[in-house]
Amino acid sequence: MKIFKIAVFGLGVMGSPMAQNLVKHGYQTMGYNRSLNRSSALEAAKAGVKVVSSIAEAAENADIILTCVGDEKDVQQLILGSGGIAEYAKPQALIIDCSTIGKTAACELATTLKAKGLRFLDAPVTGGDIGAVNGTLTIMVGGELADFEEALPVFTAIGKKVVHCGLSGSGQAVKLCNQVLCGLHAIAAAEAIQLSKQLGIEPNLVIDVCGSGAAGSWALTNLGPKMSKADFAPGFMVKHLLKDLRLVREAAENGELPGVTLAESLFESVQLLGGEDQGSQAIIRAYGEI
Repeated sequence: MKIFKIAVFGLGVMGSPMAQNLVKHGYQTMGYNRSLNRSSALEAAKAGVKVVSSIAEAAENADIILTCVGDEKDVQQLILGSGGIAEYAKPQALIIDCSTIGKTAACELATTLKAKGLRFLDAPVTGGDIGAVNGTLTIMVGGELADFEEALPVFTAIGKKVVHCGLSGSGQAVKLCNQVLCGLHAIAAAEAIQLSKQLGIEPNLVIDVCGSGAAGSWALTNLGPKMSKADFAPGFMVKHLLKDLRLVREAAENGELPGVTLAESLFESVQLLGGEDQGSQAIIRAYGEI
């Protein structure tokens, strides 16, 4: 197996543990983050990621470059902006974006980078901070099959289920479908927990019993206990889910998605309560302050 030199851009809640898992699997890994003093960036450095202070230093010798940042504008600026990754990456380097940016932006990036002699895979991930830490993420990949096969050992260092979904943009398309499910499953979990309290039932009993049957979901099992304890520490922030739901709405064009409309409304109400930087489990705040 070829041991690639890897650079990870964006050492946040997701990117930091992903970079750490690459180190654990023997990859020489550099990291870059706009804020070098961010606690997650410091944790990556302690785990053996060589955290550097410039885009150029991180990108220039990397065989594979992973980006994991906020939204499509952040990704485009980081990769294609003045002083961005594309200016410093070596010819035919493989750039893999693990953010959620939508199908259109991914296709545009793939086309622009190909013209610059660089390769690109859109590879959004799901599984939350728990999956990033445990290396059990689900990774949805769009792009050339040969590039996917080359990167597969790297993907398996950070994820458990890795699927080639098709040509560029396909990974993003599947991720948008995933985010519809994430938003609505979180609402379902919140309403079940809210109802349990109204009926005088301990929420953890509902989580345990219902989580093992047909009503079970990742959201109920992993976010439910946090909802019941009013633990809103972010794994996946409300503002990021709202961004993803906006991308879903834009991609759907004239398609009616009433569940997405409901999810946007409820998560926006949490945002108005000051919860945009809280985890998506804060959706339960839409049902009354805890």
